[in-house]
Amino acid sequence: MAATLAADTGLAADLAALARDLRGVTVSVRASGRPAGAGVIWRADGLVVTAAHLARGELTVVLADGRSYPGALVARGADADVALIRIGARALIPAAVRTSEPLRFGEMVVAIGDPFGLPGALTAGIVHAVTSNGRGPRLIQANVRLAPGNSGGPLADARGRVVGINTMVGGRLGLAVPARTVEALVSRAVPP
Repeated sequence: MAATLAADTGLAADLAALARDLRGVTVSVRASGRPAGAGVIWRADGLVVTAAHLARGELTVVLADGRSYPGALVARGADADVALIRIGARALIPAAVRTSEPLRFGEMVVAIGDPFGLPGALTAGIVHAVTSNGRGPRLIQANVRLAPGNSGGPLADARGRVVGINTMVGGRLGLAVPARTVEALVSRAVPP
């Protein structure tokens, strides 16, 4: 019993640390003054990634520490529900992103966002499938519970590396645009 309790305590501490780190790189996105969803600090120079369906009207990005910045739409994905927003903040701590290591079925993932106005809410599940469009991964399907406000937030692995951007729910599964797709848009739209 004591060994099980110690293992549970270790897991709880690991999840708490993971949630803390992800909350630090997750932002709230507001469109025309209304809460719309979440986003991820992608680069230290103020580049934020979110879901394209949120990036409408006058954009405001609120950092985890409460600082608020007007956002300018930089690019919108042509084939994926992803958008790039630039804010005036610099020297930000960006998310760790996983693009080179393939995502495995059954791998544990977590999602952070602002569901129902609750900033930094965490949900966990496993990768159910990674669909393909013939050129590579198209959507990550995970049994994480997403709600309005999770869109645009990170889907991350157990080490806290962003593997995708949450976009919608389909068939009771959370759907996310793979980080590799996001990185391709960033490399085309934003010079290094």
